[in-house]
Amino acid sequence: SFIQENEGRRDHKGRRQVVKNGRLPEREVLTGAGAIPVSQGRVRDNHPDPEKRVTFTPSVLPAYLRKTKAIEELIPWLYLKGVSTGDFVEALQSLFGERAAGFSASVVVRLKEQWSQEYDQWSKRDLTGKQYVYVWADGIYAKVRLEDDANKKQCLLVLMGATADGQKELIAVLDGYRESEQSWTELLLDLKHRGLTIDPKVAVGDGALGFWAALRKVYPATGEQRCWVHKTANVLNKMPKSVQPKAKGDLHEIWQAETKADAEKAFDAFCEKYQAKYSQACDCLKKDRSVLLTFYDFPAEHWSHLRTTNPIESTFATIRLRHRKTKGNGSRRASLAMMFKLAESASKKWRRLNSHEKIIHVIEGRSFKDGILQEEIAA
Repeated sequence: SFIQENEGRRDHKGRRQVVKNGRLPEREVLTGAGAIPVSQGRVRDNHPDPEKRVTFTPSVLPAYLRKTKAIEELIPWLYLKGVSTGDFVEALQSLFGERAAGFSASVVVRLKEQWSQEYDQWSKRDLTGKQYVYVWADGIYAKVRLEDDANKKQCLLVLMGATADGQKELIAVLDGYRESEQSWTELLLDLKHRGLTIDPKVAVGDGALGFWAALRKVYPATGEQRCWVHKTANVLNKMPKSVQPKAKGDLHEIWQAETKADAEKAFDAFCEKYQAKYSQACDCLKKDRSVLLTFYDFPAEHWSHLRTTNPIESTFATIRLRHRKTKGNGSRRASLAMMFKLAESASKKWRRLNSHEKIIHVIEGRSFKDGILQEEIAA
């Protein structure tokens, strides 16, 4: 098109001045589908005056472009927000204009396949020498179009961890049968066989028995902390709605107490107050009493991180939103790839633990009481 537009530029003998001149050296452009080799056509202008010569620069390939960062980061989020494969062209054109006209549904399919390959490589990476001081575990139920009826009760098992320098990392994403002991055992054993041999100091999760049974087998030295968000929801579900606001405030008095002794008093007060009328709710709370208060044995600055599985919940809330909008988000393989890409993108904004320098005391096994280092109490 550029050459046709300049066809009228001719010399005194009638010869065209703007002509094709082979191709520029091949370069790679990093996209969401990986590195793509690109060979751009070259144009030569033979006009005798250099200042009057024209230069060809394609609009789809700006000079020195090496990475399509915008598209690389945008596509996973559009997909997870509920945009289907066939609607990507329209969505991208509304954002980038006609420059995205060549972006077809088949390109999206190719990107998803590339992400699946990246997930496969990531899930087999070597973990030798890694140490996660804290870990968070949860099961994300996904309405995927599974391959057979036997897999209808599958969920995505997610494990996150905090490293020795306080950074949060995604450790594993794997599909399993509900949150069964067998599924969690397979995940944890795989991590151990790949080099994650040091037991975490504490694990945070909901009341799913499968994870805790597997943890005790594979990492027996790891402490247990039940998630207060899950526990609160479970307790309130066993009470009438008219009582729930008041009961929720009483539950907050437990895990927001300054000391473990105060938490124990608030715990007893809750049971005494509601036991007569709502015994099931109190039984639900009491059965996990000891493991609901484990966080008091760790630095007070870390309590906000250890009391709930919020690091997982907040990160993967988007995938639940997509399920509600699209009533399913594809195959098992696509779900795993999307979870991986979502976490990869979200991890860029994860912040370190509060007072992350105190995590070294936890690694050393030093004792904390009500969140304060014992040596500080003695002093």
